[in-house]
Amino acid sequence: MLNCEHGGNLDKAISQFGGDRKDWLDLSTGINPHSFSVFEYRSELWRELPDQDLVESAIHSARDAYRSKFECLPLAGVQQAIQLFPSIIKAKAKKACILYPTYNEYEAQLGKAGWQINYCQTLAEMAGADCAIAVNPNNPDGSKFLPNNLLELSNNVGTLIIDESFCDLYPDLSVLPHLREQNQNIITFRSFGKFYGLAGLRLGFVFACNEILNKFSDAAGKWAVSAPALAVGARALKDEKWRQKMLVKLEQDACRLDKIAHQNSLKSAGGTNLFRLYQCKNPKDMQYRLAKHKVWTRIFSYSDSWIRIGLPPEDGWTQLIRAFEL
Repeated sequence: MLNCEHGGNLDKAISQFGGDRKDWLDLSTGINPHSFSVFEYRSELWRELPDQDLVESAIHSARDAYRSKFECLPLAGVQQAIQLFPSIIKAKAKKACILYPTYNEYEAQLGKAGWQINYCQTLAEMAGADCAIAVNPNNPDGSKFLPNNLLELSNNVGTLIIDESFCDLYPDLSVLPHLREQNQNIITFRSFGKFYGLAGLRLGFVFACNEILNKFSDAAGKWAVSAPALAVGARALKDEKWRQKMLVKLEQDACRLDKIAHQNSLKSAGGTNLFRLYQCKNPKDMQYRLAKHKVWTRIFSYSDSWIRIGLPPEDGWTQLIRAFEL
């Protein structure tokens, strides 16, 4: 079985290097350190099952925010959608193509369901697949694909899954505003927690035609998303002022991180405005060096030159700079 690697495994760092969680700066994920506020919600939400009004409010907010004419379904993060889709898509040959390297949960879940997986470097290589998967922008290298190119690919595959988990940062990349009735074979995933800094809420959305959404709904079951997550999501997605302000802030922070990295002999290799990918001679040594000073980063088993570093919170920059210098 594939050994899935993820960021956010701070417990591993603590067990190896010591300290308490409060001592650590976890930069192994691509989660916004400037979270949307969750402190103004009625306490009853924590005691109630989510009713249909809450669900509909979240759906309406997501469709408006992402400018989608397609309907959507809230789920417990994009991870739940990834776990469900292999059993929802029906294909005799079960031939899947994945733009690689990327988030390895796709590989893991397809493998469990018995799919044959081909790893591709370009969209053109994916033509003819029963299921093609493109993460846009990609994680970890930040590769970007124009909506028109993805729509063209959809004409040459059985089902096209587009993971737009980091697309809040680049709204013009989203395929959602361009989808029409004829695009029945496109499924789009959107993460809420990454851009809004609330990954612990476990909220995401799947956009698709009604037939596919009904299958996701049946597979997810009742109350897949909590009432607090739906309420927070609906409110955050409506807050255009917060969104625009955050886009500027994250771009500034990404540039600041690049400057620090370049001053310490790391070379840019891609990424997004929520995480940066760098090249270095020995990523394991670099991760170890930073971890000794309680800064946790992400390296990759399939690369001997990549290290990925997320954005620190405002009170974390000094710790990051000192970790590089010591």
